[in-house]
Amino acid sequence: MARHLITSAIPYINGIKHLGNLVGSQLPADLFARYMRARGHEVLFLCATDEHGTPAELAAAKAGKPVADYCAEMHDVQARIAEGFRLSFDHFGRSSSPQNQKLTQAFAGRLADMGLIREVTEEQVYSVSDGRFLPDRYIEGTCPNCGFESARGDQCDNCTKQLDPTDLIDAHSTISGSTELEVRETKHLYLCQSELKDDLAAWIDSKADWPILTTSIAKKWLNDGDGLQDRGITRDLDWGVPVKRGDAEWPGMEGKVFYVWFDAPIEYIACAQEWQDAGKGSDWERWWRTDKGADDVTYTQFMGKDNVPFHTLSFPATIKGTQEPWKLVDYIKSFNYLNYDGGQFSTSRGRGVFMDQALELLPSDYWRWWLLSHAPESSDAEFTWENFQTDVNKDLADVLGNFVSRVTKFCRSKFSEDVPAGGTYGAAETQLITDLTTRIRAYETHMEATEVRKAAAELRAIWVLGNEYLQANAPWTTFKTDPDTAAMQIRLALNLIRIYAVLSAPFIPDAAATMIAAMQTEDDSWPTDVAAALETLPAGHAFSVPENLFRKITDEEREEWAARFAGTRD
Repeated sequence: MARHLITSAIPYINGIKHLGNLVGSQLPADLFARYMRARGHEVLFLCATDEHGTPAELAAAKAGKPVADYCAEMHDVQARIAEGFRLSFDHFGRSSSPQNQKLTQAFAGRLADMGLIREVTEEQVYSVSDGRFLPDRYIEGTCPNCGFESARGDQCDNCTKQLDPTDLIDAHSTISGSTELEVRETKHLYLCQSELKDDLAAWIDSKADWPILTTSIAKKWLNDGDGLQDRGITRDLDWGVPVKRGDAEWPGMEGKVFYVWFDAPIEYIACAQEWQDAGKGSDWERWWRTDKGADDVTYTQFMGKDNVPFHTLSFPATIKGTQEPWKLVDYIKSFNYLNYDGGQFSTSRGRGVFMDQALELLPSDYWRWWLLSHAPESSDAEFTWENFQTDVNKDLADVLGNFVSRVTKFCRSKFSEDVPAGGTYGAAETQLITDLTTRIRAYETHMEATEVRKAAAELRAIWVLGNEYLQANAPWTTFKTDPDTAAMQIRLALNLIRIYAVLSAPFIPDAAATMIAAMQTEDDSWPTDVAAALETLPAGHAFSVPENLFRKITDEEREEWAARFAGTRD
């Protein structure tokens, strides 16, 4: 048994996320966590809401609520939606937690003690109309590097170049649209990332197994232009972790908070403390400190490509800079973007299907299957209603659902609702066991390597094997002349339903639970030995005929949904 620490990029608090956010972090992380648990490993799967920064303040103001109340309410909303999608977090925490506040302040104090934080008096953009300093992301203008007209003050989404707000051409406030911007002096703390560049570069070079998408983004930030820059870690805001040097006040930093991108990754660690304090587990340090047992932990992070720079450079710099025995990530699985029907999903622009809306249309398994089987791993992917309808109807209804329905209904009508006795394996069954074994071993390999699309394709191929076996051997025909052989074929097929439930559970947990329940067993053991697994349900074992696992999406529904979600969210 191995130990796996798994974190998903933590979703921002200001609103419900869209399906592109889901498939870019939380959903594949859940797939991996469920698979590792199914293989008998010890798993700690953590996520949280990212609650600090200006977007939270603005969203709360728009909702007419105090920001703390707004964040608490939205955390509950996001937790309910996560549950609706069957995301199996061991704990879903909050970056505004007392644990994260204390830990963030402790990290900052330690980094200062190590000489890696410097005070900088700098010029920042102040919006006269808004009466406040503008955080980087609330200033937009034209990128001086590529000419993209909607570049933000911290980064250009088009060319990914790291920017300062004063670099932008024709800058304006995204809060009010005002161009009445002034540059004023303010004092902030900077993390001296540049001093850790060689250490970070060597560490990234050692990760030969990381996805090219992950390492290419990290190396671009390390080496392009002037290379890795020191990064401001404080802001002139009201809402956030107050700046302290450990437990002590930090002279000159009164009234300031830590930058959300400094405290948010630290929440991964604090979330484990929250998990323990909530009574869900114990000894959180054995997951996060190598001097307390975490040296045998494999830590995997899941995120969209826009989050890669902070997780490959800034957060590792924070950890490495302390020279304390904190666990560093072992593998970063990053994803490209899922686009929506010829455009982009966008939370800020309200474009596309959002998680709560999706669950109103169909149960979570439909979405889980389609999103994971189309995960944007090697390139951007695109959601279209036509593809969604076609793949759900073909894969889930026609292949898996049809197999379960045909087998159970035929057995009930010709034998009983017990696994039938009689007959012995022949060449077809021996070949099926060989083919299943080959496919299942390939499925395991892809799952362990977090190759999501390949794993989904292999799982579907495993479902197809069962259908091909039924078609080739036609127990409904065999029954007329050789009921014993038909009984053996159906007994094998009923056992195959249990195997399908176990293998499919990481992708479609609700349907898997329905299959296990229908087979009236609690045995969810992994089919390491396929031949033995096909005898788990013996002759005489009772089963029930489930309702159809999946219904088909009609053309009328597809057309209605395409029209409904063509514009912005209401």
